[in-house]
Amino acid sequence: MGSLQAAVLYFHKGGIIMWPILILSICTFAIAIERYLYYKTAVSGAIFAQQFCELLGKGDLQAAENLAAATTGSTAHILAQALALPGNAARKSAFMEAQAPLAIASLRKRLNYLGVIVTMSPLLGLLGTIVGMISTFSVFNLKAGAPMAITGGIGEALIATASGLCVAIVALCFHSYFAQRLDNAVTHMEQCFNAVVEAAGRGA
Repeated sequence: MGSLQAAVLYFHKGGIIMWPILILSICTFAIAIERYLYYKTAVSGAIFAQQFCELLGKGDLQAAENLAAATTGSTAHILAQALALPGNAARKSAFMEAQAPLAIASLRKRLNYLGVIVTMSPLLGLLGTIVGMISTFSVFNLKAGAPMAITGGIGEALIATASGLCVAIVALCFHSYFAQRLDNAVTHMEQCFNAVVEAAGRGA
């Protein structure tokens, strides 16, 4: 209970700007949780890509199609449809190229919000610190002749900057993590697409 009271006191000392910083922190964790749960089902994974390419390399198209149909994720779904699609390699390639941007867009969704939070949080913290210092160095405080009150006010004003930086750091970590997962997913997608085109070309 004491820790909760200390956190509430710390929050109020930061000033009114702490409220938008709090909202940004909630949004950061909400986006991170939502993206994590989405990526668990939307990304087929490196193991699938490796097994799928190995099957196509051996010429076992049916096993590769069965693997894609039994695997979750947008990449596996597109591959299963492409393999079941009648036609030559060009038709399969055109289908995959049309579907890939939609899948990538879904994976990239909301990541730009994390980028905005990374930039906005420190700026809000700086704004809160400036507003707090303006209040600290007001004429009323100077007339009171209390240097300790002034230095204490500066310390309280810096709370907003510290909070904003903390939110920005957390948002940057989440953004970097999901950006890396997105890059890996795109790489595996391209690897599998090339394998399908190559296998279809051999069968033509």
